[in-house]
Amino acid sequence: MNVFGDLIASMIAFAVPLILVALGAMYSERSGTINIALEGIMIIGGLAASLLFKVLNGTEFATNAPQLAVLLGILLAAVVGALYSFFLAFASIRLKADQTIGGTALNMLAPALAIVITWAIQGQGQTAIYTPDWVPLATAPVDANFFERVFLKNMYLTTPICILVIIATVIIIYKTKFGLRLRACGENPAAADSVGINVYRMRYIGVMISGALAGVGGVAFTLAAGSGFASTVAGYGFLALAVMIFGNWQPTKIVLAALLFAFFKSLSGMSGSIPFLPSFDNVKESLYIYLMIPYIVTMIILALTSKKSRAPKAEGIPYDKGAR
Repeated sequence: MNVFGDLIASMIAFAVPLILVALGAMYSERSGTINIALEGIMIIGGLAASLLFKVLNGTEFATNAPQLAVLLGILLAAVVGALYSFFLAFASIRLKADQTIGGTALNMLAPALAIVITWAIQGQGQTAIYTPDWVPLATAPVDANFFERVFLKNMYLTTPICILVIIATVIIIYKTKFGLRLRACGENPAAADSVGINVYRMRYIGVMISGALAGVGGVAFTLAAGSGFASTVAGYGFLALAVMIFGNWQPTKIVLAALLFAFFKSLSGMSGSIPFLPSFDNVKESLYIYLMIPYIVTMIILALTSKKSRAPKAEGIPYDKGAR
C-alpha cells in the first residue's frame, strides 16, 4: 500500500508542472500565438527562483517564514517568465516573425544563459543549484500511512497554486469577457477587431500569461526533480504542448491528460519498487524500457487523437489590421 501511496504522490508532483505549462500554452494559442518557447521559459523561471532560494538560504527571513520565501521565488519566476516571453510576443506580434523560429531561438538561448549565470555565480562547472531543506510545504514521516504519503510527500507550495490556477483558468476562459475576447482573437481576429477588441493587446497578454505560468512550471519541475536546478527541464516544455493538444485546448481535459502522462512517468521511475511489473532480467539496462513508456504512450495517444483535435483557427497566423 505504501508503494501505491508513493506512486500517487510522485504522479501529483510531476503533473503539477505539466498542468501549469500546458494551461499557459493554452492561453497563448487561444489568443492566436504559438508559444513553443515553453521549454526555455521553464528553465529561466526555475533559475530565477533557485537563485533567490540560494540567496535567502540561511537568512532569518527564510528560517522564520519559509513558505513566504518560497512564494516570493514563485512570483519572481512568474515575472521573469513573462518578461522572457515578451521577446517572443514582440517578434511574433509586432514584427510578424515566424513563431516557430522565434520560440526555437529562445529555447536554445535559455540553457546556455542558465549555465553562464550559474558558472558566474558558483564557479566553472558548478551548474546545479540545490534546493534548501526549508522549501517543502510538508514532509511525510518515516512511518507514514497511505494518505500521509499521498498528501504530504513531495508537497510543495506549487501544488495548491496549481489547483487555484486550474479553477481560475476555467472561470476566466469560459465565464468572463476577457476569456471570450481571448478566444475570439484566436478564432477570428478580424471579426474581433471589427467589434472594438484590440487583437494585438490580447495576444500580448495571452503570450505573457503563458510565460508567467511556464516560469512557475519551471519552479514546480525543479522542486519535483528533487535534486534542484540543473539547467534543464528534460523536455517538459514540449511535453506540455503535447498535453495541450491531447487536451484539445480545454482546461479540464488538459488536466486529465497531464495526470495520465504523470502517472506513466511515475510508474517508469518506480518500476523497480512495484511487485507486479515484469523485471526483464534478461534485458541489459532494462530500466530504460520503463523510462520510454511515458513518451511512447504520448506518441500513441497523439496519433490516435490528433485528427479529432481542433486548434484555434487563427493560431500561428500573424494578424495584420491593414489587410482586413
